[in-house]
Amino acid sequence: MAESFLTLMAEYCDEDQEKISVWYDALQNAGFEGTQTKGLKHHISLCMFPLEMEKEAIEITKQAAVNFSKFQVSLRHVGVMPGGKVLFAAPDMCDELTALQKACDQGKHIGLPFLPHTTMLIDDADTIGKALPVLMEKFAPMPATIDRLHLCAFWPTRHIIEVKLKGE
Repeated sequence: MAESFLTLMAEYCDEDQEKISVWYDALQNAGFEGTQTKGLKHHISLCMFPLEMEKEAIEITKQAAVNFSKFQVSLRHVGVMPGGKVLFAAPDMCDELTALQKACDQGKHIGLPFLPHTTMLIDDADTIGKALPVLMEKFAPMPATIDRLHLCAFWPTRHIIEVKLKGE
């Protein structure tokens, strides 16, 4: 399959990666493998761009890293996307996340409007229904720190740039 789009993601700090992995690993250990992209760090997708915007997306990523400092979100919700095929953990909206998303998106995105979430499982609706109690058994609301941005092309996954939020 040829690459078809770019995604700019806000990633959690290493310590919080480990905490979120407890939720994800519980699903995997219970036999819920899903079709979500494997090997990515836990993240919130900020926006998607067409492939021909790669150079501009790299510059947007670098500029956002200069302009934004690391910040905390409150991961307090578990949800299922409309259609029932995506199980996720989600943060409360906060000013920092909204501002970062707008700075990265710049009105040039493709795809659906921004819905901040961290995907735990993508599968059919029946499987998601069975996986939800497994996630809920491990899930506990937590503060999580966003400390870097990561730009990738999909599919297959091609890592383009990862930068720490430096802030001014």
